[in-house]
Amino acid sequence: MAGIYIHIPFCKQACFYCDFHFSTSLQKKDELVSFMVKELEIRKEELANETIETIYFGGGTPSLLSKEEIETLLKAIHQNYKVIENPEITLEANPDDLSEEKILELAESPINRLSIGVQSFFEEDLKSMNRAHKAKEAKECLSMATRHFDNITVDLIYGVPNMSNERWKENLQIAFGFGVNHISSYALTVEPKTAMASFISQGKYPAPDETVAKEHFDILVAETAKNGFIHYEISNFGKADYFSKHNTSYWLGKKYIGIGPSAHSFSKTHRSWNVANNAKYIKELQQGNLPNEVEELSKEDQFNEYLMTGLRTIWGVSLNKIDEDFKEQLLISSKKFIDEGLLVIARETEQSLGFNQITSSLSPRNDDRVLKTTPKGKFLADGLASELFIIK
Repeated sequence: MAGIYIHIPFCKQACFYCDFHFSTSLQKKDELVSFMVKELEIRKEELANETIETIYFGGGTPSLLSKEEIETLLKAIHQNYKVIENPEITLEANPDDLSEEKILELAESPINRLSIGVQSFFEEDLKSMNRAHKAKEAKECLSMATRHFDNITVDLIYGVPNMSNERWKENLQIAFGFGVNHISSYALTVEPKTAMASFISQGKYPAPDETVAKEHFDILVAETAKNGFIHYEISNFGKADYFSKHNTSYWLGKKYIGIGPSAHSFSKTHRSWNVANNAKYIKELQQGNLPNEVEELSKEDQFNEYLMTGLRTIWGVSLNKIDEDFKEQLLISSKKFIDEGLLVIARETEQSLGFNQITSSLSPRNDDRVLKTTPKGKFLADGLASELFIIK
């Protein structure tokens, strides 16, 4: 099984914190979609032996696509790839794009999962991030979307300067009130070369406080648990049967290709990424070339990749999937973090809900132990992984 990610590099305006590739000019949108179809055709042999189970429209702002453009891309996938009967098809959307007409249009399309970029239900936070929508629009679109879609995830950002613990709790309670079955939540991060980084360096905006972010994270974990969500990945919380199948395939190391400017692809032994420039992307495809760079992953790279993704999830790092030489080193280097109560070695039978269903392909096992983070170590997962990397 494999997945296809489609990057739509267009936005109405730039959020101050965002470092993803996008353009605020929609002039080349039609042309770009046609060349994304061409890339899908050229790359079909990469997944000739795979069946597509998930399709993900990310961005940028995929909700800027018309119904016809979505249909064109999906048709190209079905014509060139083997697709399961009912694939999970996710579309990222901004609240200001989700009018009742747009929601009805999407509900009648093959899209069966919406990822709505709310970020906050408070006007002050939205203004500080330069989001295009208003708090009222976020609530109105969720009220309408939940009537037509069962599978909805809401994006929320925590650790925002001047956001109190009480306001963060209220953000969560508002989301719960709409009955959504999945929440993706991320700490506000200041990336280089973003508008926010510039504002902070000029003293125009306060830098995020890691202590506040940790408090918000702890509130997030506690409140989602109270409301029946399973914390299955550091930033993702879903009710049973509502985990993101597409993103879970990333964390479990399944194969996927990324279509569009700046999109990334992964095939266990190789990683590739497309040029992050719309005009160059089109020019390369016009000349019959794939607009990407390819990196071969060494055994050490593959180990580090698995470690980074595995420690972020409830399924952890299966020692059965690691070469014996790496396993011994991992057990030695992880001991100090186990002693500090940040990591634990458990049996796979002790894993959280959903483990056996999603990772049944790992059987039979010789070593059923799993290295995973403790509740104390969850917030530090990425840092712990980097400490355990094997450097050539």
